[in-house]
Amino acid sequence: MRLVAAAALLAHAIMRLRGGLPAEPPALLWLTVVAGVLLLLGLWTPIAGVLVALVELWRAFALPGDPWSHILLATLCAALVLLGPGAWSVDARLFGWKRIEIRDKKK
Repeated sequence: MRLVAAAALLAHAIMRLRGGLPAEPPALLWLTVVAGVLLLLGLWTPIAGVLVALVELWRAFALPGDPWSHILLATLCAALVLLGPGAWSVDARLFGWKRIEIRDKKK
């Protein structure tokens, strides 16, 4: 899921940077590229996911055209924030897996 979201973000941002679609602020596009690379590597996944979700929601409501692809990417990145980067990520190698154990109630 992380790789699909990152690939979609990078393809979208690179296409817009090359001038294929209507212009938006270049800083926002570069921010999307950086966040897409972070998601691709699985580095700082919660921060990158929140950043992308906010940017995509802004794009859905501020830019003309079909908002559904932006809403889909925002939802996908919000799910990544909640799920975490996964086993094959830089975050997992640096910080290890977080395991939550639910204990039974003692009577």
